[in-house]
Amino acid sequence: MSQIKIIFHVDLNAFYASCAMIKEPFLKKEVFVVGGRTGSNSGVVSTASYKARAKGIRSGMSIVEAQRLYPKVLVVPTNFPLYQKYSNLFFNYLKKYSKIILKGSIDEAYMDVTEISKEIHPLKLAKQIQDGLLKEHELPVSIGIGPTLFLAKMASDMKKPLGITVLRKRDVEKMLYPLPIGKIFGIGVKTKKVLNDIGIFTVNEFVDPNNKNKILEVMTPNSYYGFLDNINGKSTDIVDPTLYDIPKSISNEETLVYPIQGYELIYDHLKELAKTTVERLKNEDLVARTVSIKLKTSNFQTITRSRSISEPIEDFDLILQIANDILLSNYEGEEIRLVGIGLSQLILKKDLKNEINLFNYNEFEDKEYNLDKLIKKINKEYEKEVISFGIKED
Repeated sequence: MSQIKIIFHVDLNAFYASCAMIKEPFLKKEVFVVGGRTGSNSGVVSTASYKARAKGIRSGMSIVEAQRLYPKVLVVPTNFPLYQKYSNLFFNYLKKYSKIILKGSIDEAYMDVTEISKEIHPLKLAKQIQDGLLKEHELPVSIGIGPTLFLAKMASDMKKPLGITVLRKRDVEKMLYPLPIGKIFGIGVKTKKVLNDIGIFTVNEFVDPNNKNKILEVMTPNSYYGFLDNINGKSTDIVDPTLYDIPKSISNEETLVYPIQGYELIYDHLKELAKTTVERLKNEDLVARTVSIKLKTSNFQTITRSRSISEPIEDFDLILQIANDILLSNYEGEEIRLVGIGLSQLILKKDLKNEINLFNYNEFEDKEYNLDKLIKKINKEYEKEVISFGIKED
């Protein structure tokens, strides 16, 4: 009989808001949200403080709607360097208790604490971690304890802030079955609506065998059986620290059969290399803040140049435009035997939350305005013209 694992899901509570309060302690007494656009009252709420949530304000809500609910709400701009700093402190702290840690996102971690739990009771351990993070770094967390990653994740959501919840397989029927189906991790807004439309409102109704056939009319078998396994504690209990590893860079280079000379020829090779590089970037759900090119001359001199921008991008045309600008600035007519392009300062899209940028601009109001504003910002940063390539709205 295999050993039952003890998995923690450690979830930072209202992370962006917590960081804002660490930086500006006066906010602890205020109703505030993080998000919006700098210098304006438009945009979207990235995180609502708990005082703001008490007023009915939620993440994803427009700033205008939040102000309608509570006119005195303060809007705090996002600060991604600050979030990264405290995310690093968070993960480094957890490593004191286990080396088997999977980063779920910038503000959540799965920990396999099976071994250390032989020496200290899991509840006592969870309390020690929770108290330590609050005392040492002012970071409040909720911790879910379960035998699988899914059940631990569901448990951590049950009590916030500063909750500790145990969810064992024998607790599933009592604790999960009564929940609205939309509370199940992985059931998004669209799937929830589709299920509601066929009369599935609770987890209990979803797992009822009598509803199987009508659910399979709107959901693929893989999804249906996958959710059943998750709910009933039959999903993975393996915490793989490398599962979501982000590469430090993505690059592609080509050693030429014979040297080439001239901007146009080199640009053609650069363009083809950029296509495969950007394709990998998108396949891994990443965005990049730095674009680099690499050239090696016939006399084996290597030229590597980079350019960083503040807004992370994944758009092929913009990345190629930046690479082309670097090429124009650094190529002096030499014979070239190797051409390469690289992307670095990579970030998972999901870690950006609701930051407004090129890949999610169409989720916000004034879509063309946001895109033009981003292009002007990039133009200003590296002083070359970038054009809008007619990106279609959804």
